[in-house]
Amino acid sequence: MFYGIAENKIDLRGYAFDQRLEDIQTLNERCVREELDISAISIHAYAYVSDKYALLPCGASMGDGYGPLVIRKRRTSNAEHRTPNSEGPRDELRDKTIAIPGKMTSAFLALQLYLGEFDYVVVPFDQIFDAVNTGRAEAGLIIHEGQLTYDRAGFEKVIDLGEWWKQSTGLPLPLGGNVVRKAIPPTVRSEIAQILRESIDYGLAHRRAAVTHSMPYARDMETDLADKFIGMYVNDFTRDYGDTGRAAIREFLGQARKAGYINRDVALEFVA
Repeated sequence: MFYGIAENKIDLRGYAFDQRLEDIQTLNERCVREELDISAISIHAYAYVSDKYALLPCGASMGDGYGPLVIRKRRTSNAEHRTPNSEGPRDELRDKTIAIPGKMTSAFLALQLYLGEFDYVVVPFDQIFDAVNTGRAEAGLIIHEGQLTYDRAGFEKVIDLGEWWKQSTGLPLPLGGNVVRKAIPPTVRSEIAQILRESIDYGLAHRRAAVTHSMPYARDMETDLADKFIGMYVNDFTRDYGDTGRAAIREFLGQARKAGYINRDVALEFVA
């Protein structure tokens, strides 16, 4: 998304951007403290900062029929660890301790909506495989590239939350977005939105170069796999949420509010 900005491939309109690469839970927490002018954020976390930040209309990461996974160690036989009279993944996970990548991640909220209350341990997203391998947790909630690498790492899928959400609602699962501080003047916010959209368009139009730019940040992925992962989450929804994307956010946060997982009504505000 940010290749065009980072490499000055587009007109930055006189602005200078200081890019900070941090994991999503850290960015969520920094937005709660209002430390960043512009940030990627979990849609879950947006519920807690909507008074301070507005959503940019571009930059979304939506799982359209796919998304965060709950994984466990690969079983040695089909019968191993199976619950008698099991009704499926919910029964298998209900009494398990699950490693999660952060309490404000959209993945965690989606798992709450799917499973209800459960025991969990918070682990940095890139240490969840280790937490399951060492027995600190019996299952792990996987975001980012782990969605593509879990099998070769010796794990198996229990549930794909994006697939479940699509089947349940007919909508994509809203995972991440970009926000800008409301304290910034509206005209500047609008220009920022235009710059980011142009950066996304440039990256999509110059995909090979953009993927090459991203590779130093890839974890345990060769170029082809990184390109596949990028394609999952940088697409038409990233260019603009559209009516479907906006409806997905309202449904996601609305269900969370009704279930008591967030404690406030959230009025979506998008930069014009």
